[in-house]
Amino acid sequence: MTDIDPSFMQPTLTGTTVELRPLEADDAPALLQAAADGQLWSMTLTVVPGPETVERYIAAALAGREAATVMPFVIAMRETGVVGSTRFWKIDRANRKMEIGHTWLAGSVQRSGANTEAKYLLLTHAFEAMKAVRVQFTTDELNEKSRAAILRIGAKQEGIVRNERIMPDGRVRNSVRFSIIDSEWPGVKAMLEARMAR
Repeated sequence: MTDIDPSFMQPTLTGTTVELRPLEADDAPALLQAAADGQLWSMTLTVVPGPETVERYIAAALAGREAATVMPFVIAMRETGVVGSTRFWKIDRANRKMEIGHTWLAGSVQRSGANTEAKYLLLTHAFEAMKAVRVQFTTDELNEKSRAAILRIGAKQEGIVRNERIMPDGRVRNSVRFSIIDSEWPGVKAMLEARMAR
């Protein structure tokens, strides 16, 4: 990773109440504690690490970082500590595009503004530091809560990707794809800043 463009090195992204810092192997206990707030690992519409899967979850994220296709973060409230995780993945430097995904938050901070600020920090870095022309989001077709959250941050729905992946329980999942493109970013940024100011 020594010849990686500096704009693709993984930073710590700091906001007013949220900090996104690079995920490390020793974050397993903090991630498990955050996921226990709501027993998130038992959800069937998304994949959240649990006691049996957290080591594999982190190893896969760190392998992606080594390959320069993933930037995994822990989401921390600056006052209280780790409350979840998110990442850039499917990073395609040649085409200046990536996906924001694998995002989950402890039950007690959902709908608190933490997700909005985390997405604002990620999108700002994607469009302004990494010079992305496209950032996409994908969620389970059945996950109405996630779909609504993605629309709330200003992404546009593009369509349904059929049989897009197989979930841990064996269900074949249809996924909904959303995106924000570079020409839309100034308007999305202004909207997010107005929302955070409230």
